Amino acid sequence: MRHTAALIAITALLAPSLSTQAPVGPTAGLAVELKPTGGRGLTEVHGIKVGSVTLPERPTGCTVVLVHGEGVPGGVSQRGGAPGTSETDLLNPSNMVDKVNAVVLAGGSAYGLDARIGVVRYLEEHKTGWRVPTGVVPIVPSAILFDLAIGNRPDVRPTADCGYRGATAASAAPVAEGNVGAGAGATVGKMGGRMMMKGGLGSAAFRLPNGLVVAALAATNGVGDVIDPETGTVVAGARTADGKSLLDIRKFLRSGGLDKIAAPRAGENTTIAVVATNARLTKTEVNRMALMADDGFARAINPSHTMGDGDTVFALATGRWEGQASVSVIGALASDALAEAIVRAVSKAESIEGIPSAQSLGTVPSRIK
Repeated sequence: MRHTAALIAITALLAPSLSTQAPVGPTAGLAVELKPTGGRGLTEVHGIKVGSVTLPERPTGCTVVLVHGEGVPGGVSQRGGAPGTSETDLLNPSNMVDKVNAVVLAGGSAYGLDARIGVVRYLEEHKTGWRVPTGVVPIVPSAILFDLAIGNRPDVRPTADCGYRGATAASAAPVAEGNVGAGAGATVGKMGGRMMMKGGLGSAAFRLPNGLVVAALAATNGVGDVIDPETGTVVAGARTADGKSLLDIRKFLRSGGLDKIAAPRAGENTTIAVVATNARLTKTEVNRMALMADDGFARAINPSHTMGDGDTVFALATGRWEGQASVSVIGALASDALAEAIVRAVSKAESIEGIPSAQSLGTVPSRIK
């Protein structure tokens, strides 16, 4: 498979060191030697915990990514046309703050940005954040996706309580996927108002023999179809008029279908993601990692970065691995990991009323079944 061949080639470029760096701060007792699981997802990266909360009143929720210790360098790439974000400017390498304590992904459109306040409160209680004379200021970038139209209860959306509970529940266990957290109300394949399919939350990780880990987590809610980069086939997306098969928006647009469909509406979509590595990177390098990882959107979603999407990817580097690796190699792996996380998001999702899943249409790639 393409991923396997790429990893063999990339491994030859990397230093062979397998040593790790002990963590510091309030979580210094955490064991850093994690054995490969193949199914842990983002938490395969040393120093990362993930917690999702799914609201019972309707399909929506939030997903919290916590960083152990005093924080790590963070970066961001935001290329969609309708973003909903908070605390992204401080991730610019030219700005002072150089540590991130958590990242929050949430449904609920702009209302969902409240979820980060709960995570800020949790971190303050644990005395974790940017040190100031009065104590700490937790650094928590966040991004949201639009799911208000799912479930007929637009008044139900993630609040600060959702973020607090997500932070409290965060663990290094394998990441829950499918209709959970920020992906609970996610949908895909909405180009021109065509019949959509269920999106979700997905995660994937690559662990190289020398100890380098690069992983991704994505809440997939795009305008476009989700494409499996391994085969080029549509996994989930716009459906034909009878709803029983996939339209394949690529072929539809090339046939002149653009004149027959409406443009995507701003603010009603968006795929949001976090990529992470256990390598030691500077703030400038981790921003390059985010930029390269962003290519995973284009590999797995067609079209991506539309005016109706707020596509955003955050990047974190925990520095628990002391080996040497080029940021270009790490960024390449992050792009592949993000594409795989997007495919897993729709593959692990389950149908909800009126919105079928890839599972129900039988389009899940065989490697994920």
